[in-house]
Amino acid sequence: MNNPINLNARQFMLTLILTALFLVSCGEKKKDHQTDEAVAADTLKTTNTQFGGLALYTVRDAMGENSKETLKTVAEDGYLNIEAAGYNEGTFYGMSPADFASYLKEVNLKPVSTHQGSVTLDNADQMIADVKAANFTYFVVPVPPMGMFTFDTETQTMGMSGTVEELTSILNTLGEKCEAAGLQLLYHNHDFEYKPNADGIIPIEYMLENTDPKFVNFQMDLFWVTKAGADPVAYFEKYPGRFKLWHVKDMDAEGRFAPVGEGNIDFARILAEKEESGMQYYFVEQDMTFNHTPLEAIKISHKALEEIGFN
Repeated sequence: MNNPINLNARQFMLTLILTALFLVSCGEKKKDHQTDEAVAADTLKTTNTQFGGLALYTVRDAMGENSKETLKTVAEDGYLNIEAAGYNEGTFYGMSPADFASYLKEVNLKPVSTHQGSVTLDNADQMIADVKAANFTYFVVPVPPMGMFTFDTETQTMGMSGTVEELTSILNTLGEKCEAAGLQLLYHNHDFEYKPNADGIIPIEYMLENTDPKFVNFQMDLFWVTKAGADPVAYFEKYPGRFKLWHVKDMDAEGRFAPVGEGNIDFARILAEKEESGMQYYFVEQDMTFNHTPLEAIKISHKALEEIGFN
């Protein structure tokens, strides 16, 4: 017959063993859970190193030589969003809209906006379909379209032929087409739109006041507004919510393009009013890079974005 004392001892030891095994198992599960959390945190940290946008016009030569490798470099340099400026005969940088969207996803870049300088009322429907197929949100008219943009080589000044009324009518028509397709139409400025024309009209103000924000809004180029002698913040206050995208590029002491942070534009002051402006995305753009290669300049600008407070 079993001794009750010995039986109780054996049961006690068995309980200890089972408890120990349970605790070890829980510890392993907790360790695995902590490992999973660490991996997730590392992944999030890696993803968060990419922020801000780049207008690919800045690296247009490199995009022409090898678009895929250049896009990889843009992502590696920390940019997340891109604005295209390379549409030609139904392709973006030689890729079909679907292939372009697929490749951007592969390298973790987001298509946000595209400059469609060759748009006309005749080709708009096909162009809008291509922009939509490439997963862009914003269809941007970068200059007065349909032959209205002018450039005086002698004075190096930009302007437009025709009237601001004609330009506004074109934008209204394009805006309705874009809205019907699920896109948003924006007009991008240079300096002349912020200066009085021969009739004493400031074109940007006429456009703002004679377009419906449901169909037409604006991309503010902070350099060109500053170059025109206007104040971006004053326009945000006067026309709140109308400037959905920004171009961020600095101005050096000679009034030339400069990487962000190497010029004299007070971006922190402007950035403080981003909600008033309606800004949804911003893009570094530098039309010409004098003391750096374009690929060097975009690295300098990206570092400065974080220091200024862009995210």
